[in-house]
Amino acid sequence: MNAETAPAPAIPRVILGISSCLLGQAVRFDGNHKYNGYIAETLGQVFEFRPFCPEMAIGLGVPRPPIRLVTGPDGLRARGVDDPARDVTAPLAEYALQVAGQLEGVSGYLFKKGSPSCGMERVSCFDEEGLPISGDGAGIFARTLMARCPELPVEEEGRLMDPVLRENFIERVFIYQRWQALCRDGLTAAGLVDFHTRHKFNLLAHDEPAYRALGRRVAEAGKGDIATPGRDYIRAVMTALKKPATPGTHTNVLQHIYGFLKDRLDGEGRGELLDCFEQYRLGQIPLIVPVTLLRHHLRRHPDGYIERQYYLNPHPHELMLRNLIWPSAWINAGA
Repeated sequence: MNAETAPAPAIPRVILGISSCLLGQAVRFDGNHKYNGYIAETLGQVFEFRPFCPEMAIGLGVPRPPIRLVTGPDGLRARGVDDPARDVTAPLAEYALQVAGQLEGVSGYLFKKGSPSCGMERVSCFDEEGLPISGDGAGIFARTLMARCPELPVEEEGRLMDPVLRENFIERVFIYQRWQALCRDGLTAAGLVDFHTRHKFNLLAHDEPAYRALGRRVAEAGKGDIATPGRDYIRAVMTALKKPATPGTHTNVLQHIYGFLKDRLDGEGRGELLDCFEQYRLGQIPLIVPVTLLRHHLRRHPDGYIERQYYLNPHPHELMLRNLIWPSAWINAGA
């Protein structure tokens, strides 16, 4: 086989941890599953999944008596519905710590919504008499894992159906995956500066104050051991990226990129871009339209700095992101 016919080397797929039931595994307390077609069939084209079921892992079996979150004098506990004396809080938390140690190379995690073990937020809580008292709990496994790995991008499948939250999560996953690759190669001050430089516009689109504060933090890197500043940096980055980008903040970034091009464009080209930016800001077209137009002009007028930015190509095209047209109510509310 010669070089022309040899297959291209496989590109390693990004790995996501995931609640097993979302992939169709019959691990629910009632012997069923919660298969999610979008996750398995669409995200599955790009991501590799590493499934976990904490309730199975701690030996509860299938089928099993259900558990729920109970708030009492000892705080939030995971107890049996039929047998309140059965408390599995500690085993679930201990398993979460065990899993946290197995997530090297895992770049994000998808939880099952509403689960007393895996729910990320808004899980129903009950008092000791079995009466519902709130809907703002978090599953024991999920909250322990998130506390131990605060930089890990996480989401739950219900929220993933919101296009804004979906794009936000996927963008965070790919940025974190690039950080992991940087650390595997050995984090250096120069590597940190390069990582920050290439993600400046991503950060600017989400949280401008954080973007500026992170720039100052990076400027101080290299004055000592890089491990602690690097850990603090990526945690701050992932926190900033949780703030959803909006048409207004994206338009700000588009105009920054335009600043690198405008002197090389004629009047028609400048006007076309600025009109496109305004149409996007007003919610008349999706973000992919001005981004595609910018890419077109950058092919004709390359700019080394912009070409190194991940903002214009943050995730695989087959995921069909950046196609949302924002509702006018969000635009008018200042979104």
